[in-house]
Amino acid sequence: MTDRTGALLRLYLGATALWSVRAWKHLDRRRQNGKEHPDRWREKAADRMADRPAGPLVWLHAVGLGEVMALRGLIDALAGARPDLNFLVTSSARASGEVFSTALPPRTIHQYLPLDVPKFRRRFLDHWRPDLSVWSEQDLWPGLIVETARRGIPLALVNARMGDRAFRARKRAQSLYADIYRRFRLVSAQDAATAAHIAALAPGVSPDVAGSLKAACSELPDSPDRVVIKQQLGGRLTWVAASTHAEDEAVALAAQARLFAEDRARLLVVAPRRPERGAEIAAAAQALGLETALRSRGGVPGQTVAVWVADSFGEMGLWYRLCAVALIGGTFGAVEGHNPWEAVRLGTAVLHGPRTANFAADYAMLTEAKACRQVTDAGALVAAIDAPDLVALAARAAGVQSQAGAAVVALRDRLLALIPG
Repeated sequence: MTDRTGALLRLYLGATALWSVRAWKHLDRRRQNGKEHPDRWREKAADRMADRPAGPLVWLHAVGLGEVMALRGLIDALAGARPDLNFLVTSSARASGEVFSTALPPRTIHQYLPLDVPKFRRRFLDHWRPDLSVWSEQDLWPGLIVETARRGIPLALVNARMGDRAFRARKRAQSLYADIYRRFRLVSAQDAATAAHIAALAPGVSPDVAGSLKAACSELPDSPDRVVIKQQLGGRLTWVAASTHAEDEAVALAAQARLFAEDRARLLVVAPRRPERGAEIAAAAQALGLETALRSRGGVPGQTVAVWVADSFGEMGLWYRLCAVALIGGTFGAVEGHNPWEAVRLGTAVLHGPRTANFAADYAMLTEAKACRQVTDAGALVAAIDAPDLVALAARAAGVQSQAGAAVVALRDRLLALIPG
């Protein structure tokens, strides 16, 4: 659209140039504190990167685990239409790389995004030479975007999401964001509110509204242990609290205490967002008199076990396949919700708490179709788990998800049209 570089953007680019002398020390300090991957942290300095595959390359970026996993459906659509394409997916959060790398789509490489300083971004782009750059949701690195556009590489922003709070924050640096958004040849938003916010920040930019990419997610990978674990469950009535935080676990454990008291065949699987919290969750369950097993320590769900803590990475596909109903985490606290669509894809009925702002459009779609159910406390959760219409709930959600696939196909075609040649 334009390559205008106003005063705020020039100030940002100058600041990153000055900061580059400290960038290595910053990364090394984060590595020592366990905040970066111990073997791959140099990727954030565009060092020791994987080999670039031959042929056209699409580079897609998203910041964290949920955002990166949401790209799988789009990658599958692009790969199906163009078998010659290869894909580079970058992210920033350590967990995103650890989990996504265990379930890579075909012809896809994962790398950590380098820090936004001149030397690193030039080295990154010199090495990868992408034919298309796709940015997802909210994570925008101005220096990398400017350098990518300067090289004539087409830029697209997809699955954009911006609430009122984020809009107010970016409004204070409007000229910076206007200069960034105008470098994108395609801007696609999750909802009308986001589209309006971007248009207000960058007059002349007209985002379309394509819905959430998360709705078109591909299946999470299965586990080779599923047959064994299913035998260990022994036909018990099992439900899962998925991607949980402490607030979600408090409600789930209170509900399980009631369910287990009524029927000792009931089993709750708690799959926390941060697996290292396993011991903390076990202590909370035991405080309620619930016998607990930790998967990380080889624990199995014996008949007296009421809570099985799945403190392991990359196994959500396993638990959704084994459980008919899921309480989606992040919906009882400030996180404001995690992705419901991965459960829907595997036929699991979706329950959630009252706080879903982080996935407002997604839960609105499901709620309108009566394809999910909100619960407010442990009593409501018990009733929802025992509801007779869970199969119908899951079927309606699958129908909503199927409709979302058409929007991904349309977006796929627009992205393919941007690739030179």
